[in-house]
Amino acid sequence: MTASDSLTATRAAYDAAADTYARLFHDSLRDAPLDRAMLAAFAEAVRGEGGGAEVADLGCGPGHVTAHLASLDLVVRGVDASPAMIGLARADHPELRFDVGSMAALDLPDATLSGVLSRWSVIHTPPNELPAVLDEFARVLAPGGHLLVGFWASESPDHRTQLFDHAVAPAYRWCPDHLSALLRERGLTETARMIREPLPTDRRPFREVHLLARKTPVDDA
Repeated sequence: MTASDSLTATRAAYDAAADTYARLFHDSLRDAPLDRAMLAAFAEAVRGEGGGAEVADLGCGPGHVTAHLASLDLVVRGVDASPAMIGLARADHPELRFDVGSMAALDLPDATLSGVLSRWSVIHTPPNELPAVLDEFARVLAPGGHLLVGFWASESPDHRTQLFDHAVAPAYRWCPDHLSALLRERGLTETARMIREPLPTDRRPFREVHLLARKTPVDDA
């Protein structure tokens, strides 16, 4: 599929699944203390940079994580390719801003964000399209800004990206070292990594990865 084909297919799939998805994941952070800890660390890092501490939650879905970031004293907006998801987010969190958009072509000025969250949103990006998405993350982040990206780890012995059967749309598992290297090529240096082993209650027996990275400050460039 071309980039537009894959995005169109993913958007349509999430539009169709939006109500079910929102119901299943509405309280997902409640029983995820490590996820909350990484989000708290991300928020503290972003606030430490000063400025407006403005953050974009890219692939925000129905907005529950966006709202959580707002509760951590961040100025946050959500962006998602699915109009149905954005409709649910706006209805549930009218105090926050949500926009329909593509991670590969963000309607945001250069170097204006203190933070970018991509929580399980790059999993639907085909490998040949991922560099363009990471380019956008780097473009919209201000120097010194922080990125937190969450995904499932590839267990391939040769570190290859692995396609797997996702309930909504085709999805990929990434090698953490490979993704970290791609970020580094774009001036985003990994500062922390959390890997959680799968639990018996997890829907998928995959390791969860959270990578925290920082864009090179001007003084260090």
